Amino acid sequence: MVETAAMTLSALQKLMRERFEAAGLSTPRDDARLLLLETLGLSLTDLVTRPDQQVDAAGLESVRERMERRLRGEPVHRILGHREFYGLQLGLSAGTLEPRPDTEVLVEALAPNLRRIAEEKGACRILDLGTGTGALALALLSIEARASAVATDVSGNALETAGANAAALGLGNRFAAFYGSWFASVEGLFDIIVSNPPYIRTSVIAELSVEVRDHDPHLALDGGVDGLDAYRAIAAGAVDHLAPGGIVGLEIGFDQRDEVTALFEDAGLTRLRAVQDLGGNDRALIFARPAV
Repeated sequence: MVETAAMTLSALQKLMRERFEAAGLSTPRDDARLLLLETLGLSLTDLVTRPDQQVDAAGLESVRERMERRLRGEPVHRILGHREFYGLQLGLSAGTLEPRPDTEVLVEALAPNLRRIAEEKGACRILDLGTGTGALALALLSIEARASAVATDVSGNALETAGANAAALGLGNRFAAFYGSWFASVEGLFDIIVSNPPYIRTSVIAELSVEVRDHDPHLALDGGVDGLDAYRAIAAGAVDHLAPGGIVGLEIGFDQRDEVTALFEDAGLTRLRAVQDLGGNDRALIFARPAV
């Protein structure tokens, strides 16, 4: 960064954008604007109405440090430490995936079932397997006040993050997190089981973008040789933990619809929907346990 005691907001934004463009980042303008505003505690209105506002030396140094992190491939929201998901601001940590907009289609697909079950029963018990930030469970709790959620994860760091997110959102009294692999730490029946499990084939991990490969936890990415290990585990335990008429909602890889469907149908569940994401790729599957 240019060594100077001060620089205007517009000049600093222009410098960041040019550096990001030169580095080949995919969204240089958005990255520059978001990092600049968040680092300096400003709004988009500030940037538009006060482009000639001077940034002091301390502000420049903070922006410079974050800009260099982005240039090394660290995602913007990792740098900031939080990301919005389904209208909820979620904290991130080293043990959590960064929740992404495409996953919101799973929440939307489950919402009608969530409301129906809550209306019929007066409550709805949700189990979120491999919860990470708590994104799926907390989004569903934000939709339906009569719902409660249990979340599991094998990362203690992720469980701490999910619990902190629940508390910050005022949902802590309806959210409980437990350490354990899949169903190992839970008992009883649930009305909805939801998961965004690791589903990338081991051999593909090295080919992922630097933002994912070097910054998302591999534990939350690696689905085994064929990418289906987690689905086998969930399918094996789903019926024993699902109330009659209950629902399972899963995020999947773009080419896994048929294989995952077969696993869950073999376990006694019926596929209700296959849901596509914003790019038109298969992204989620919804299954049901027969009511009787």
